[in-house]
Amino acid sequence: MQLLMMAAGSAPAAGGFDVDQATQAYMAMVQGAARARSDAYFEGGYWLLLWNALLSVLINWALLHFGWSARWSAWARRVGKGPTRRVMLYVIPYLLVTTLILLPWSLYTGYFREHQYGLSNLSMAGWFGEEGKDLLVNLVVGPLIIAGIFAVIRRAPRSWWVWGALVMTSFTALGALVFPVLIAPLFNQYTPMQPGPLRDQILAMAHAQHIPADNIYVSDASRQSDRISANVSGLGPTVRITLNDNLLKRVSPPGVKAVMGHEMGHYMLNHVVSLIGEFALVWLLVFFLLWWLSPRLLKRHAGRWKVSDPADPAALPLYVALGSAIMLLLTPVTNSITRVHEIEADAFGLDAAREPDGFAGVSMMLGEYRKLQPGRLEEIIFFDHPSGYNRVRRSMEWKAQHLNELPPEQRGIMRPAPLPAKF
Repeated sequence: MQLLMMAAGSAPAAGGFDVDQATQAYMAMVQGAARARSDAYFEGGYWLLLWNALLSVLINWALLHFGWSARWSAWARRVGKGPTRRVMLYVIPYLLVTTLILLPWSLYTGYFREHQYGLSNLSMAGWFGEEGKDLLVNLVVGPLIIAGIFAVIRRAPRSWWVWGALVMTSFTALGALVFPVLIAPLFNQYTPMQPGPLRDQILAMAHAQHIPADNIYVSDASRQSDRISANVSGLGPTVRITLNDNLLKRVSPPGVKAVMGHEMGHYMLNHVVSLIGEFALVWLLVFFLLWWLSPRLLKRHAGRWKVSDPADPAALPLYVALGSAIMLLLTPVTNSITRVHEIEADAFGLDAAREPDGFAGVSMMLGEYRKLQPGRLEEIIFFDHPSGYNRVRRSMEWKAQHLNELPPEQRGIMRPAPLPAKF
């Protein structure tokens, strides 16, 4: 059933629409134990960022320190013909072993912790199935990416940081193109949305924005969790409008339209292209630091690690360890890049769907797994999306500015029904 419904009590506030009062009415949807649980889950993620980086550094250091990486490189040199094949062969044991070592941690973060907070619908067998598919994709894609990076390290030792960033950016763009049609269907089934008024309204919104899509696909994401999601993904001929079945089951039609307006905003504002461009600058910085730091560390530890050449695939654990540490430090930067794009899509979606209360209600539902009202610095550092509080407030500010354009029954302060006990 559609659980996000508005209770009675939507008469206009005396003296005009009160943004603060309307915002607090939504924030009151989640209080007490539900708010504490949501905050605890999200704040725990701050520590997961640190522990993930530390584990990556520790495991990759061990691969170098105990000579495993050098032995894999020697094996690949004996078996493979040509430097590219050798790199691709090396990546196979690297991925298999690191995945196996990290399995207990992955089980905790991806299965037990998610079930602890009621955020996963997967059985353990289902979880292992998902992880197995992910590993298979990595075993296909990973060797190609790593081989491309080591190719530029060999051919341009003085400037490989520039070309390495270009390789990563190129694969990112390729991923955006092929993911909707080749990768996503490996994890979920996509079926056309059933005909009906809501489908017609979403398509009408898309056509008004000149989005080249004549169908809407629904994914069976409820197999994995109850999280709501949607996207307008792909580039060029692979563009498709997708929403998950949770969105249709749990959210009212105004909320669904608000979400789809947001997702259309990403497409119309060319966010895929701008994100690729901005993250290209991030990759440029990361690869520069790898280029500058790795020769010094290889020279210092060559005797122990049995690796001295930056172009030797045995140096991969060093690059991964350094990259993990660098990306951890860049967390505020990468999160802010994404968050700014989300804010822009929010504004676009409010104009396109004209459903401020629908979007505010959905923003509160996302509080199932996102802290709703963080501190300002906390949001800058740890949030890749705007907080629930800021999204609701901006929705109410939009409503106040467009009050006379809305139907009379939508002009007052809505009194949202509390979220269900499952929250």
